[in-house]
Amino acid sequence: MTTDSFASAVLRWYDRNGRKDLPWQQERSPYRVWVSEIMLQQTQVATVIPYYQRFMDALPTVEALAAAEPDEVLHLWTGLGYYSRARNLHRAAALVVQEHGGRFPESVEQLMTLPGIGRSTAGAIASLAMGLRAPILDGNVKRVLARYHAIEGWPGERSVHDQLWAVAEAHLPDQRVDAYTQAMMDMGATLCTRTRPSCLVCPLADACQARILGEPTRYPQAKPRKALPVRQCLMPVLVNPDGEVWLERRPDSGLWGGLWTPPQLDHHEELEALLSSRGWVHRDSTLLQPLRHTFSHFHLDIQPLLVRVQPGDSVAEAGQVWYNLRQPSRLGLAAPVKKLLQQAEQLVHPVQGG
Repeated sequence: MTTDSFASAVLRWYDRNGRKDLPWQQERSPYRVWVSEIMLQQTQVATVIPYYQRFMDALPTVEALAAAEPDEVLHLWTGLGYYSRARNLHRAAALVVQEHGGRFPESVEQLMTLPGIGRSTAGAIASLAMGLRAPILDGNVKRVLARYHAIEGWPGERSVHDQLWAVAEAHLPDQRVDAYTQAMMDMGATLCTRTRPSCLVCPLADACQARILGEPTRYPQAKPRKALPVRQCLMPVLVNPDGEVWLERRPDSGLWGGLWTPPQLDHHEELEALLSSRGWVHRDSTLLQPLRHTFSHFHLDIQPLLVRVQPGDSVAEAGQVWYNLRQPSRLGLAAPVKKLLQQAEQLVHPVQGG
């Protein structure tokens, strides 16, 4: 199959079967495509759609995003994970407004100067929203190309990575690059799936080397697996007599950067030292259900503890807040913290029977 016939087959399939009703395909603009592409990194379409719609309702333009408070952006992102994406999104929006007058740069190279935008994301913005001839290489496209060419190895290896970019560039058509880009993503998501590829209805099946070899799921090869280490922490949910929970904002760098969480401690002795340092009286404690949260490079086993305290005259300072469980502020919360606060609310404000 020649380069032209490859692209033609992909586009014919897209015209009949491609996805054309996703929210970011409506009123398409660089801003809308960019936000969707960042959200879709390591996240499924079905998960992203409600987050995307809420985000666009709240922050419909790059100017609105640039002007938003960091807590508002993180609040809208709560539950999507990989929060550095949201922080980079916010920083990049400010740069687009301040340095480019609210207009996105119109080249892949310039787009890549913005925080959080790599070559594939830049290519998606350029091709989908601007009609520029630029390749992409997200997870779905990697799978289609690795199988079509039977490219050996894990795509995270430099040599494999370079091979995939080369063939992605080679297959680009001269016309309808936006439709072709969407088609390649759609094929990977709906036909050339990870475990059960639909080779019988794939427009590339006749020339697909992985299918011809009879081993479509062999490509691309998975990342070599290593057992994740396990870390443990105590997370006291400190509750005052008004039923409010003490939260602290984490530093922007590191785990859960910029999000609000209860204190994270190594052992119970640290809890008593924390309360003593603030002059708070420890009234009673209740163990909550443990949680395991998995990061990309380790598991975190959290032992939450509901701790009722008498805080005296102390007040929250910058980076600290008494969080009202019944009328919550719009803060960025990590997914496990959100679960802990839901557990805590059931104890602090139990639902009364009829």
